[in-house]
Parts: sequence; C-alpha cells; structure tokens
Amino acid sequence: MVESSTLAKNQAKRRRRVMSAAMSLAADGGFENVQMRDVAAEADVALGTLYRYFPSKEYLLVSVLLELVDGLRVSLEQAPAVGDSPRDRVVDILRRAVSFHPDRDAFGALIRALASANPDIADLVREINHKMTTVIVGAMYADETEPTARDLQVARVLQLTWLSAVFGWINGVEDQSKVIEDLETAASLLMDPPPRSRSAAVSKAPRAKQSGAKTSGVRS
Repeated sequence: MVESSTLAKNQAKRRRRVMSAAMSLAADGGFENVQMRDVAAEADVALGTLYRYFPSKEYLLVSVLLELVDGLRVSLEQAPAVGDSPRDRVVDILRRAVSFHPDRDAFGALIRALASANPDIADLVREINHKMTTVIVGAMYADETEPTARDLQVARVLQLTWLSAVFGWINGVEDQSKVIEDLETAASLLMDPPPRSRSAAVSKAPRAKQSGAKTSGVRS
C-alpha cells in the first residue's frame, strides 16, 4: 500500500514537471515551440515515458488547460464571483477566464491545441466545455437554485463565445480589453431583460376616448 502511494506521488510529480516544461517552452515561442522531445528533455523524463502520459502535443497542452479550468473552479470556492445580478457574476467569471495565464504566447498555445482537429483530445475538450459551462451556470445563482434548460443553453453559448473571443485575442485580431467588452455584450444580450419594443408599448397604451361626432372626412 505504501509503495503504491509512493508510486502515485512520483507519477504526479513527473506529470507536473512535464506540464511545467510544456508551458515554459510555450512561453518562449508559442505553440510551434512545444516539441515533445524538448519537453521530455526539459522535464528530465524519457521520451517514451512522456508519450505514455500524453500521446500528443495537443493532448499535453489541452491537459494543462483542463487543470487551469479546475483551478478556476477551486478559486471560485475561495473567492466567489462578484456581482449583484446573474449577468454581473457571469461577466466576472468570463473576465477571470480570459486571464487564465499571464503570458499570451503560453495561453495561446493552449487555445490553439484546444481548437485543433486531433481526435486524441476529444474527451478532454468535452470535459473542458462541460466544466466551463458548469462554472458559468454556478455563477448565475448565489444559492442552490436549480438551473433551467435555458440557463444551460445560455451558459453553453457564452462558453463558446469565450473560446471564440480568446482565439481572436491570441491571434492578434483584438486586444484583451476588446475581448472582455465583447463578452460583456454577449452576456447582456443573453441575460438582460429584453427592452420593450415601441410597437408593443403603443399597443398597450390606453386608447384615447373619442368625443363628439365623427368627421366625414369631406372638406368644406
């Protein structure tokens, strides 16, 4: 039992070294700079051992992103989302998710791996999507209120919007402030009460009482 526990701890430490090495290489040159042979050398593990843990570069980087999402969930237990309304709390979550990692090249490598077509990462991508959606739904209510089907749909759309907006940022299409602004706009459009249309307001307005005789419409 003790040997099994020690082995598990050693494997966890080795896995952590590998992830740290991958992020160090990503920070130095982005997605292209992360090569499995270099990761193995940086982490001081055999290349074969590395591939047993992570079958591809994309799998490795998406695994790092999954850990960041889990870290966000833990941080929310210690510092819950801030805001007086569901929309405000969700925006706070999205702001934090934009700043998962302080280095844009490193964060960009994770997002590029997430957006890759590598079938190895399908299960990890589904897990990240599910956990991000769960985090967003959790921010909607300060209590244990059961989310509605629409809440889940809104969270899903916001999660996909977050991914799209961040992808634009890491590719230099938008700066980070514009990404946050777009996410705030998306949250408002999906979660704020819809404004009353002018036609609806007119139709609900009381009709003026008619007085006097009807005019014939013929000029005198």
